[in-house]
Amino acid sequence: MRKLAVLLCLALFVASNIRAQSNSGANNAELNGNYAFTFSGVTGSSGGSSVFAAVGRFTADGSGNITSGELDSNGVGPGAVLTAQAFTGTYSIGADNRGVMTLNIPGGVKFAFAMTANGNAEFIEFDASGGAGRIGSGRIEKSDTSAYSAAAISGDYAFGADGFDDSSNRAAMAGRFTSNGAGALSNEAGDVNAYGTTSSMTFSSANYTVSDTASGRGTMNFAFSIGGSPFNLDFVFYVVNAGKLFAMVSDAVSTSTPLLNGVVLQQQSPAGGFSNASLNGGMVIYMTGFTFCGNGSRASDALAGLLTFDGRSALNATFDENCGGVPNSISGLSGTYSITSNGRASIAVANGAVAYLVSSNQAFLFATDNSIVSGFGEPQAAVSFTNSALNGNYAGVATTPVSFAVQVFSGEFTADGASPTGNLTGTEDIGASSGPVSGAAFQAAYSVATSPTNGRGTMTVSSGTGGNAVIYMISAASFVAVSLNDPNPAVLFFEQSPSSTPPPPVSLSSLTLNPTTVTGGGSSTGTVTLSGPAPSGGTQVALSSSDTSVATVPSSVTVAPGATSATFTVATSAVSASTTVTISASYAGVTKTASLTVNPVPPPPPTLSSLTLNPSTVIGGVQSSTGKVTLTAPAPAGGATIILFSNSGAASVPSSVFIPPGATSATFTVNTSIVLISTSATISASYNGTTKTATLTLLL
Repeated sequence: MRKLAVLLCLALFVASNIRAQSNSGANNAELNGNYAFTFSGVTGSSGGSSVFAAVGRFTADGSGNITSGELDSNGVGPGAVLTAQAFTGTYSIGADNRGVMTLNIPGGVKFAFAMTANGNAEFIEFDASGGAGRIGSGRIEKSDTSAYSAAAISGDYAFGADGFDDSSNRAAMAGRFTSNGAGALSNEAGDVNAYGTTSSMTFSSANYTVSDTASGRGTMNFAFSIGGSPFNLDFVFYVVNAGKLFAMVSDAVSTSTPLLNGVVLQQQSPAGGFSNASLNGGMVIYMTGFTFCGNGSRASDALAGLLTFDGRSALNATFDENCGGVPNSISGLSGTYSITSNGRASIAVANGAVAYLVSSNQAFLFATDNSIVSGFGEPQAAVSFTNSALNGNYAGVATTPVSFAVQVFSGEFTADGASPTGNLTGTEDIGASSGPVSGAAFQAAYSVATSPTNGRGTMTVSSGTGGNAVIYMISAASFVAVSLNDPNPAVLFFEQSPSSTPPPPVSLSSLTLNPTTVTGGGSSTGTVTLSGPAPSGGTQVALSSSDTSVATVPSSVTVAPGATSATFTVATSAVSASTTVTISASYAGVTKTASLTVNPVPPPPPTLSSLTLNPSTVIGGVQSSTGKVTLTAPAPAGGATIILFSNSGAASVPSSVFIPPGATSATFTVNTSIVLISTSATISASYNGTTKTATLTLLL
């Protein structure tokens, strides 16, 4: 939305060197502790432009100092590549939660950032000027130092990454793998759209290592082939937590090796794997590309929309796209989809897309055409959206710029939730190739459609030279926007900021298991439920078992943004005696437990062992015989009914005999009749698929 950023420059260019209150330091304590970050950008000058990306981590002391920082960067040209580069720096956060940061790395770098309600930040590079330098944006997230090990990276993961080669040809990749926690990756699958051609990746090997347990820095290698041609990609990553990595290709950028930057997320697959039911309801997508937009030259392509799935195979698409300043709005477009058990989804709508699911209604995805728009899909909260949902304070940023002409921003904004038209006001910092702008005022009116209540809305900007945009609500806590007339668009992302009226703290409300009793070797499904929707970025709930030799659980389960619950699998081992295991879930200082009883494999059901007659010879009509049936094991609960039969009218038996629960035998009487000659009668007893017989001789 150029009108959220660029056009403000025209009205406020005199303020291009004004810092406003971003550097007051009033809220420096908001950035305190360990953080990981990812950055995507473009380096440009009069000689052209090229891709640039970086990943890293740092420690903030809460007082304005950056310590023990480390980053890796990649790009084209002198000074673009840095490997495990140590750095320090300073930062300052103003009363409105906008901040500036300076890093002491070769050449220096300056960021502007906006704090979010969960303690993370959205940021832009802020130091290009005179048509030269670098523009870009990224995200800073709190990191979990206890996950700085290979062992913490264990289980199923999905990934998505995109970028350019050294000639600014675009590529995108998505896929999944299983990590054993010891450096080996298996069950790999992936697809890539390389410069407009989509292909499946056939992996020959994949592995990883956490090379520095002090910084959470690691490396990953994919060896694969496309159409029989071998390829190899090396990644460097920094651990955010056990369920999330910021990853970037570290190979030299060339025509055959694009610089891809992205995220690895732990998959939350249902028991038995993903299926078409894993997409059910609304998913808000936001995607960026770089393609020919009808004017003969390539330009930025930004798209946001809503895919609504029926849980079977059909979908409905509504989206808005701006390709180089040419808007396109689509609604009510029908399509189909198909999902394999590993989470790969083939989506047949518009020009088609490939997706890899992270969890239900959450996925990395890219288009299979030459636009190569790629991005992410998030589950939309299942509510009827109106203006009142867009209410409070939000941090905003222009995401993943794909051209040096894109003008990025970060800022803090306030929505009043008024109906039928709401007001969005704020202050933003702008990074442009022509130079930075600090503290630019912003004013817009917005309206979230009341019919249909699918979260789509419009925005009209009155500050600067004005402009129009479309928005899609993910939840009351976040939304995305795309300009309708910016010739160099980007997807704009907004999420609640610290100054918002905080919702009640989300806590862990319950842990349930279904079933609560299993036979060793079987499994149970656990469900963790929160007291309210998980914030943007999701909520990670720690899991544990009191006896891992009997029942095991993942180290954690992630509740997707806007969702209130998530499921996980409890796997069990064979036991010799009935054992009760306590499964625990912990989040935000609250622990919930549930008991799982694991029983030994039951012995086979008893069968009929024998049938005897005593005596076996009688005088017909004078004497009777006593039959006895015996089982191979005690009768089960409810007892055992043995079916009886005689093949002779001279010897009669009851139709059945009952063995009480826990007993192994029972008797019955064989009555006889007078016979004219000696006769033999066969008595039969049947139970549980077995039949035994005995012969009774009847004399004159």
